[in-house]
Amino acid sequence: MESKVITIAIEMMKLAMYLSFPVLLVSMIVGLMISIFQATTQINEMTLSFVPKLIAVAGVMIFTAPWMMNMIIDFTKHIMQMIPSFIQ
Repeated sequence: MESKVITIAIEMMKLAMYLSFPVLLVSMIVGLMISIFQATTQINEMTLSFVPKLIAVAGVMIFTAPWMMNMIIDFTKHIMQMIPSFIQ
């Protein structure tokens, strides 16, 4: 019983990492590009770093939404199929 719960927890953490990786990667790359731009032009405006990251993250989330939903649905189906094994 405990091993099943631990396995589910590990699968859940892996799923969270898989789902967050594209968004975090794009945010990091855009932030790095903006930092380089700000360093070369010596412009220190806070909105200059926030708005492009927000737009990039929103774009990635829209683009990857079907894949994310499929991953979540598959995980949920897997959990639902495991429920009878917990009830004994």
